[in-house]
Order: sequence, then C-alpha cells, then structure tokens
Amino acid sequence: MPVAASAIYFLNLRGDVLINRLYRDDVGGNMVDAFRMHIMQTKELGTCPVRQIGGCSFFYMRISNVYIVIVVSSNANVACAFKFVVEAVALFKSYFGGAFDEDAIRNNFVLIYELLDEIMDFGYPQNLSPEILKLYITQEGVRSPFSSKALDKPVPNATLQVTGAVGWRREGLAYKKNEVFLDIVESVNLLMSSKGSVLRCDVTGKILMKCFLSGMPDLKLGLNDKIGLEKESQLKNRPTKRYRITEGVNLPFRVLPTIKELGRTRMEVNVKVKSVFGAKMFALGVVIKIPVPKQTAKTSFQVTSGRAKYNASIDCLVWKIRKFPGQTEPTLSAEIELISTIAEKKSWTRPPIQMEFQVPMFTASGLRVRFLKVWEKSGYNTVEWVRYITKAGSYEVRC
Repeated sequence: MPVAASAIYFLNLRGDVLINRLYRDDVGGNMVDAFRMHIMQTKELGTCPVRQIGGCSFFYMRISNVYIVIVVSSNANVACAFKFVVEAVALFKSYFGGAFDEDAIRNNFVLIYELLDEIMDFGYPQNLSPEILKLYITQEGVRSPFSSKALDKPVPNATLQVTGAVGWRREGLAYKKNEVFLDIVESVNLLMSSKGSVLRCDVTGKILMKCFLSGMPDLKLGLNDKIGLEKESQLKNRPTKRYRITEGVNLPFRVLPTIKELGRTRMEVNVKVKSVFGAKMFALGVVIKIPVPKQTAKTSFQVTSGRAKYNASIDCLVWKIRKFPGQTEPTLSAEIELISTIAEKKSWTRPPIQMEFQVPMFTASGLRVRFLKVWEKSGYNTVEWVRYITKAGSYEVRC
C-alpha cells in the first residue's frame, strides 16, 4: 500500500510549526500537539522513527534543525514514507541552492506550499524529480548566503516532458548505433549432504537491460514460463526484474567427495566434480575449497585438470580450474599428513566443500528469452544482444 499520508508537518527543534499541509480529513488539526507531548517532551526522538499514538502513526525524520513529520491513520508503507521525505528534501535543496534548514523554510514558505501541492496528491506521492518540476514551477527560491551552488536553468519544451512522465530520460536522445543489451544473471545456492541428497537449493536471478536507443521506443520482451513471470512484458521504463525459484533447479555441478581418516596422522581425500551442463558449454573461474584439519603438516595431491595447492590461512585445499568444459569429471586425489599430538584427539568437525564458478549461456532456472522486439516511430533498425550467466552463491557440499 502507498503512503496515504493524512498530514505533513515541518517543525523546528522547539516543536513550533514552520509549515504544515493537511491532505485528508481523517486526522484532526491537533496532531502536532500529540507529537510534542508524547514524543518530543519525553525525549524519545532518538529511539524509534515510527511511533503510534491512539489511532495514528507518526513517521518522523530530522534534517538539520528541522523535523519532518508524516501522520497517517491507516496501515501505510513506512519505507515509502521515508523515501518520500528524502526525495522531497533533495527537491527543496535543488530550489534553495543546497541548503535546507529552518531559515530556508521561513524564506521560501510560498514555494514550499506550491511544491507540496505538486509532489503529493490526497496523501499519495507524485513526481519528485527536480528536473521535471523545474520545467513548470519556475519560481526561484531564496538562496542561502552560505550556498555557492548555481540554480539549474529550466529546460524548454516543458509540455512534452510533463505529459511523458519520465524524469530519467530526456528528449532528443540519438545514437549512431541502436543497441539493446539484455543480461539474465542467476545465483545458485545449494547445500547438499554427504550422501548426495539436496538439503537446500534455490536460484535468485535478475534481468538487467541497458539500452542505447534513440528517441522513446517501446520494448517488448517475451520469456518462457519457467519462473512464473508474465510471458510477455511491455517495458517502458528502466527494466530490472528479480525472481527466485526453489523447484526445478538445474544444478551445474555435482561434487562427490570421499574423505578417509587413516589413524591419527594421515588422511586421504578424493573429490570428483562433474559438470552437468552441455558439452559445448564451459565454466570459468572454478574454485573448489576442500577443508582439512588445522594440524595439517604436509600435503601431496594429483589433479586431472587445473591446479591445486594447500592454503594454511583458511585450512583448505584450493583447487582452481580456469576453464571447465561441460560433461567432464576431473578428480583430485590428496594425501594429508597431520601433526601428531600427545593430547587426546578431538573429533574433526568437517566444514562443507565450497565452490565458486561462472557458467556463461546457462540458466539454472531454465529461463529463456523467446523474443526481444523494439519499436520506435521512426522505424530504425536495432541490434539485440542477449546474454545468460549463472554464478555460485552459497554452493556447499558436506563431506
């Protein structure tokens, strides 16, 4: 639910009202008295920025020597309310030359009332972009004598910008080559038991897009239904989609460890890593960290691919494979000599084996792009680039 603010107050440190604006009639005009009595006078301002008094909630924040208080009478989105306050303060600073304090409010109260009517309608936040608002609220604020920041000049053609309602893209953008880059980035989290059963597994992903397109085009993205997103999405803003799945995960690697403790001074470690993805694919930057006891004195090992070494600082055998082809099974065999101690040996709690990797053109969720279409009224040609990459999140196998 949005903020749905009933009122907003600007108070000084003494609790005097500098400016207030009532957006709804579901709260009384004495709400500021309740804030002074139950919060300011009890010296609880620094304990929690959200307080509930009676049937109303107070969200407040201190900026310089000013308290900004939002009063709501219903269940509102607290994060949205504080985001509104931060964006509103940045807007005021852009008009006041970089200063926002009690003096700036007293010197610009007419301008602030006009801005409050634009940035919030019936308690719901509206456009807070300084670039857009300065196109049709051209009044200059009274600048602080301590501010050296120059005021931004209004940009022409305000009607087109306001009706377009996009503060993040200016008019008249043009590129020599019109391109779209779409990245699907996934992170695989896995916890597998020593017997090979999956204890926890999920994939978190995001769809990122970077555009170098002239004008104001429409982009239509078609996806398969592997993750429950809409099959077709009309993208008219900066697109960033996030998703998470816990079922039907395609694991890129299988780790098969075998660790034998031979007496008190020797161990044998055998680890086989199988790549499950296609033979024409490959993983990059594969690192397998195999834990060993702290009293390790000497190690010797053989690997069928990559390089391995003992890292005493993290008590692990670190096995690195720069390029790991699909449908292969490299192995590591190691013999470990331990320091013999007189004290009674404690059982070694084996930490899990950890993996790091990146697999280009592979998705653990099975998500695929069916089509990516770009339409612009001038009809120019575009080049679309689609890339998939799957990385290791917390990828662990107990041994």
